[in-house]
Amino acid sequence: MSEEIKHDVLVEQRGNAGLITLNRPKALNALSLSMIRELSNALLAWRDDASVQVVAIRGTNKAGRPGTPESRFGGFCAGGDIRFFHQAVMAGDASLEDFFTEEYALNHLIHNYPKPYIAFMDGVVMGGGMGISQGARVRIVTDHTKMAMPETNIGLFPDVGGGYFLSRCPGHVGEYLTLTGEVIGADEAIGYGLADVKLDAARLPALWEALGARTFTSTAAVEEWIATELIAGGARPVVDTAPIDTYFSLQRVKHIVDALEASTDTWALKTAATLRKRSPLMLHVTLEQIRRARSMTLADDLRMERDMVYQCFHLRAGEASETVEGIRALAVDKDYKPRWNPARIEDVKPGMADAFFASPWTAETHPLREL
Repeated sequence: MSEEIKHDVLVEQRGNAGLITLNRPKALNALSLSMIRELSNALLAWRDDASVQVVAIRGTNKAGRPGTPESRFGGFCAGGDIRFFHQAVMAGDASLEDFFTEEYALNHLIHNYPKPYIAFMDGVVMGGGMGISQGARVRIVTDHTKMAMPETNIGLFPDVGGGYFLSRCPGHVGEYLTLTGEVIGADEAIGYGLADVKLDAARLPALWEALGARTFTSTAAVEEWIATELIAGGARPVVDTAPIDTYFSLQRVKHIVDALEASTDTWALKTAATLRKRSPLMLHVTLEQIRRARSMTLADDLRMERDMVYQCFHLRAGEASETVEGIRALAVDKDYKPRWNPARIEDVKPGMADAFFASPWTAETHPLREL
């Protein structure tokens, strides 16, 4: 299958490799509904195609020149198209519901894919970009990798299975990353269990080409190639989570912030200041999400997150939605002054977050019932 530059997702088969390039560089490869559908269609077709033994995905670099192999790297995916979320809510566009249902189904498919799936996580890897990479057999990062789940900054929560994969980070790193939205690099990503191998970014084009040029007779042959070429000699560093655990193991958001603000440590005070900028309500929702998800399967976590994202847009309609307000301030009006409601962490009453976990569906009618 030949590439067509005008497409936001380039899908091709070279030899035994199915190769996917996210090709929306001006939007940092943010995912649209059509892109999610193209990804899903390609993965489902290759899953049942005996000639495809390995799948790989990368993003396109904004600065690159079409047709230049090295130009494809330097950016992965900044997440879902949040401007679309805002427009859809304000227009009453029902396709917003399809977006989340189909995105979460895609995330589940990737985590359970029967063939090796390799994610080239170069550049920005955030939000929905984590959703299409965390389930990979091999997660490659570079010195250019900037990884985060920054959803509390827009009045949302870390979805796309974030509850599942972040709650499984060491100690209470999951709470730290989800509440703050902190951006981490390659070494931290590997240490926290969110990546597998760090490579020099200059190696990526040749590695991509090698995938398409080699003959793989089976998935076992791919696994052997992965073991020798990608992860041989690699070891996950042991990370000291004690400073994070000291604060982010505390029971409530207010306890965490109070303890951070009572410290004289620069990191603690900076972290507290970051939390003060996030949506107070969604901090509470997110903390509850991570702690519930720690004992959930991926499928149950995704069903819970589907309930939660529904409530983000329906508990308070239109502009009253905390998420709509967060997106307005960050990406639409760009005044960076969200009017959070409640405005302060201290104003969030016990039980306020509970409504986000109420499902509008029965088990039989849930849009992700088949996961």
